[in-house]
Amino acid sequence: MNEATVAAKADPNNPKQIGASMPGMVVLVAVQAGEKVAKGQKLMTLEAMKMETTIAADADGMVTTIHVGTGGQVEAGDLLITLE
Repeated sequence: MNEATVAAKADPNNPKQIGASMPGMVVLVAVQAGEKVAKGQKLMTLEAMKMETTIAADADGMVTTIHVGTGGQVEAGDLLITLE
């Protein structure tokens, strides 16, 4: 039997944890681990029902972990990227 994995959720009060704003599929990852980012910088693009949404950094920082890659399915609130 295959157990479903439960995705980690982003802490909405932590600007260093970037969460999905809607359920959908990751169609673009615009950054790499170790890259410095500025507040407002594009990090990812999600697509749901042919509509795309840009996920941007809520704070300046450095990308430490990318939790979901291109083609990954996410739910609203899932942790996408962690900044340091």
